[in-house]
Amino acid sequence: LGMLGLILLLHFGTFQIVSLLWQSIGVKAEPIMSAPLRSSTLGEFWGKRWNLGFRQLAHQLIFRPLHRTIGAGAAGFVVFVVSGLIHDLVISVPARGGYGLPTTYFLLQGTGITIEHSRFGKRIGLGQGTPGWFFMMAFLVGPVLLLFHPRFVLRVILPFMRAIHAL
Repeated sequence: LGMLGLILLLHFGTFQIVSLLWQSIGVKAEPIMSAPLRSSTLGEFWGKRWNLGFRQLAHQLIFRPLHRTIGAGAAGFVVFVVSGLIHDLVISVPARGGYGLPTTYFLLQGTGITIEHSRFGKRIGLGQGTPGWFFMMAFLVGPVLLLFHPRFVLRVILPFMRAIHAL
């Protein structure tokens, strides 16, 4: 629960406050998050609502240069691979374990997007409505222990929570 609170505080509180501070001095600083909890599909969550700063950077540096040569689907999948490697760097390396698990989580996200956008996915309605929402939740929440694996929780989050509690 503490980790969930920390994630929500960081992603929805702190980033929003930083955006508002920049805006108060005249800088056009859009919020990084765009109501991700309102997403109804996996594609909408990752492409239009979650961490738009990374999405824009990845689009410019990875997706756009690759999509003409390997196709949009493969280029999008490469973005998820890179995101997984970055998350492994910031989650598994400090935890000194669980290597590859965050990358696996993001490979699953790329797989989910591929399924959602496939003919089969479109035919059964994975890109809209209730089926899309359940599909999104299955992919986002179901494998979340790959992203926030036990080594990370035990070696990083719990010591951090103890340090906060000691204050």
